[in-house]
Amino acid sequence: MSMGISMSGLPLARSGKICQDVAIEAAEMAGEMLLEGLKSGKKVTQKSRGNLVTDIDILVEENVIRFLRAEYPEFHILSEESGSSLSSVQGYTWVIDPLDGTNNYVFGVPFFCVNVALVKEREVLIGVTYDPVRKELFLAEKGCGAFLNGAKIQTSVESSLGKSLVGLDLGYEEQRGRELLSVASELWWRVHCLRLIGSASLGLAYVACGRFNLYVHRYLYPWDIASGLVLVAEAGGRVVDWRGRPADIFSREIVAGNEKLCQQFISQYGEGGGG
Repeated sequence: MSMGISMSGLPLARSGKICQDVAIEAAEMAGEMLLEGLKSGKKVTQKSRGNLVTDIDILVEENVIRFLRAEYPEFHILSEESGSSLSSVQGYTWVIDPLDGTNNYVFGVPFFCVNVALVKEREVLIGVTYDPVRKELFLAEKGCGAFLNGAKIQTSVESSLGKSLVGLDLGYEEQRGRELLSVASELWWRVHCLRLIGSASLGLAYVACGRFNLYVHRYLYPWDIASGLVLVAEAGGRVVDWRGRPADIFSREIVAGNEKLCQQFISQYGEGGGG
């Protein structure tokens, strides 16, 4: 069901639906499959240290891709598990992650989500992040605002890093993870508190709705952040790299929050900052 916002000029799906509704339907379908998968045994494969993939990831991704191709056969698709090339991001492209927070999912920690974003070149037009456990659907469309289950959301107005709840995750690349741990060892005593959530996508969604004042990460992929980029922007916040430059879907390192908090973090801990 449409939530009442749309962007003029985007092609309609074969079924006559608008892009936003197709993205929502894909995310909700994937979410229900993930919940069903929790009830059954999962085949788990280790892609690299700490980086797992389950048979559920792959099954969900296949179903989402099939659904999106049926609705928009002319659109490209970039997804985590399908082996898509980053060069496929041209023209209209669906960027999807069938399961962000796989480690949480495998161990039964209820913090994971589905991402479905529509990108044209490097610009994110629509972003959906769906948390099926809590039935929370985060939605943004460029120029139309950001919403949580239909209610408009905005980033925190907190102006002091020292009073902030800061989210972070370490990722799977050792050097970058160690660098962020080093920052965190200083940061934890200077902020209100730190939280490792295990899902960059939920971290960005929580910035968009004001639950996190700031979120930082140093090793990401387009499917991790595409939806979150437009969510945070449309909620009034910023997502920048560690030099303070505007982030896009190919940015590996991000800082997300309101303008003042991003500036404070970059000045103290960013590359070229005073940290």
